[in-house]
Amino acid sequence: MLRDFLYLFYPTYCAACNNALHKNERLLCTSCRHELPLGNFHNVNAKKIEKVFYGRVNIENAASLFVFQKNGLVQNLIHNLKYKGREEIGEELGRWLGEKLLQNTDYQDIDSVVPVPLHKKRLRERGYNQVEKFGLEIAKKLNIEYIDAVLKKKLYNTKQSKRNRDSRWVNTSETFDIENASLLENKHILLVDDIVTTGATIEACAHALKSIPNIKISIATMAITE
Repeated sequence: MLRDFLYLFYPTYCAACNNALHKNERLLCTSCRHELPLGNFHNVNAKKIEKVFYGRVNIENAASLFVFQKNGLVQNLIHNLKYKGREEIGEELGRWLGEKLLQNTDYQDIDSVVPVPLHKKRLRERGYNQVEKFGLEIAKKLNIEYIDAVLKKKLYNTKQSKRNRDSRWVNTSETFDIENASLLENKHILLVDDIVTTGATIEACAHALKSIPNIKISIATMAITE
């Protein structure tokens, strides 16, 4: 009765379409769970990501949960995660993708999950890294460690969403540092981020990480743009 009373006066809303959830729904309404553009992550979306990074950086495997469409449900979902404080979205998507990765043999030798970091000033502004809980849940599913003490953002830049496609390459050039490199030596890591657009941010991270001896890098993201 108490739960019904709280739902009546304090309804929760779908993280994708912003409509009120029914009391038996969690985070996403039933309609959005069916309509979100899930990709065949280990085939179609993986090939898209591999194409983005071909000739730029060596990636072992790549996975992306959704296809990002402008003004679509995924855009709203990630916007609510990044700018509306709905960190539970990262948790849910991490569990979702983590379960899929667990069933794929290409990801059975991953040693650690590493998030794309925020600059400490951006972290203070936002209050959280939007990919942290996403990465933590993937690490839990794969039963591996989550390490955020190695890859560091060294420059504070303007928001990527406000820059055009070409300027993002300059914006992310040489902006990441490595600390405590020994934590990732001889390991196969899973680098996680929210979305692949030009691939500039992940490429910059990967080039920094490649300075660590015998490291291998795979990628997992919430979405990839069409």
